[in-house]
Amino acid sequence: MVKKIKGPVGSSKVKEQWREVYDKIAKMRETIQAPVDVDGAIATFDNSIDPKLARFQTLIGILLSAQTKDATTARVVENLKANGLTPQRMAEISLKDLSEEIHGVRFQNNKAKHIKETAQILLEKYDGDVPNDFKTIVSLPGVGLKMAHMFLQVCYGSVEGIAVDTHVHRVANRLGWAKSKKPDDTMEQLQDLLPRELWDQANTILVGFGQVICTKKNPKCEECEVKNLCEFYNAKKRK
Repeated sequence: MVKKIKGPVGSSKVKEQWREVYDKIAKMRETIQAPVDVDGAIATFDNSIDPKLARFQTLIGILLSAQTKDATTARVVENLKANGLTPQRMAEISLKDLSEEIHGVRFQNNKAKHIKETAQILLEKYDGDVPNDFKTIVSLPGVGLKMAHMFLQVCYGSVEGIAVDTHVHRVANRLGWAKSKKPDDTMEQLQDLLPRELWDQANTILVGFGQVICTKKNPKCEECEVKNLCEFYNAKKRK
């Protein structure tokens, strides 16, 4: 028996209900430049420097990005790099000074604490490098599932899951691809729905779509090519 879930075209086979929507969103994204395309982790990964340092800087950028706009994160990371974004300096700088250097990101005091603790762990156990190991990465202070998946994809080309942030979480639930209150639960539901070969592109496609079209406030439904297949839009029309 084919599994059925409620989705953007009602009750139908999973493979028939989401693919058209996904392809149309991917097509829209070809002509939409979103903040994630300019300032996201994939776009800002620096392959011109020592790979070990690039991995550390990318991890810190991803950690800082939680609930913070991409442009703000990119600005803060560049400021850190100008002053020396290395494991050694992050471990040695005072908590107060680091918090001031990352001013602008949300929860800066907590993130400063997590950055220092992470730098110390990496120096003590991994010679300042970030290993290619999901369990190790997700155990670092302040690093969640989304961050670990994104880091591994960007730095090691390893795709072990879908990185689900607030944008992906919102879009997936509006479309009916997921029904959850937490991004981690949405991640599991999306991974059940989307074939593994799409996991690496799903984050960038859906994040950009959520940043520009399917925004939290005042979504541009009339500009959206999948509105008629969207539970959120159809529910609005019925009101």
